[in-house]
Amino acid sequence: RRPPRSTPKPSSAASDVYKRQRKNKKIIHKKMNKEIQKANHSKNINKPFTDKDSIRVSVLSEALPYIQRFANKRIVIKYGGSAMADKTLQNAVFRDLALLSSVGVQIVVVHGGGPEINQWLEKLGIKPVFLDGLRITDTETMDVVEMVLTGRVNKQIVSGINNHGRLAVGLCGIDGGLIEARTLGGGSHGLVGEVAKVNTKILSPLLEEGYVPVISSVANSSDGRSHNINADTVAGELAAALGAEKLILLTDTPGILRNENDPSSLIEKIRLSEARELIDKGIVKAGMKPKVECCIRSLAQGVNAAHIIDGRTPHSLLLEVFTDAGIGTMVMGRG
Repeated sequence: RRPPRSTPKPSSAASDVYKRQRKNKKIIHKKMNKEIQKANHSKNINKPFTDKDSIRVSVLSEALPYIQRFANKRIVIKYGGSAMADKTLQNAVFRDLALLSSVGVQIVVVHGGGPEINQWLEKLGIKPVFLDGLRITDTETMDVVEMVLTGRVNKQIVSGINNHGRLAVGLCGIDGGLIEARTLGGGSHGLVGEVAKVNTKILSPLLEEGYVPVISSVANSSDGRSHNINADTVAGELAAALGAEKLILLTDTPGILRNENDPSSLIEKIRLSEARELIDKGIVKAGMKPKVECCIRSLAQGVNAAHIIDGRTPHSLLLEVFTDAGIGTMVMGRG
């Protein structure tokens, strides 16, 4: 057998090159380790778990049973008030709606547009007039209402929800015969209507496919005339017709107050019979009256719970649906 080859000793020049290579490798490795440590520090990889982190985890854990409970259930939300005028609040509402839809809640959004209607009426020199919390609507005013609600506000809401990753569809009561209007009080408020009929055929396939219907409160009467219907009323009647789990009204107040000038007089929970008494006693009046009345009607027709909440509070929808404490006033159907 051939003897093993002996390894020749490197020359002094080769040895110097070898040493320099090892030294350079050490320098490179040291620099890389420093960069990795910097990156880890910037990403807070080594940051300890804080109380704020614990709170976030607690919130998610608290939401879980509600997410499971309301998956594939229907919730009708009336969107209006300051939450429509303030850009920050708008964005918070759109995020809330997108999140609710993303976790499987079948939501229907009904909207008014009072502030923007008033702006356009002012631009056109038409003075808005209200009676018992409802807008008096002549033919000229109705043209503006229909233009603003169906052509402008509706599409802004649809766009806002779409921009947060969900697909919304803009409708009004005229589309698909969704709502038939009846002139209110024999015409005492002009072209203000009330809900005569609801046909939810157009909504069911949209909800089953994960779309978010966004509905403006304009509807035709049987003779084909456009009517402006109070958006709270439309939301309540739709909630009843859809067999909704909840009806939620976004307002500019903390909820139902025993003293309208004292936010600390908030009534957190109230039974149906007690809500009727508050109206009879005149405690609930003006703009709050049609809101409570629509809650009463929807509960009487089978909706499980109705909520009047403060839309000026960011993410008030999530606080109501996904937390134990909730927010605003809950009107319960029993009693």
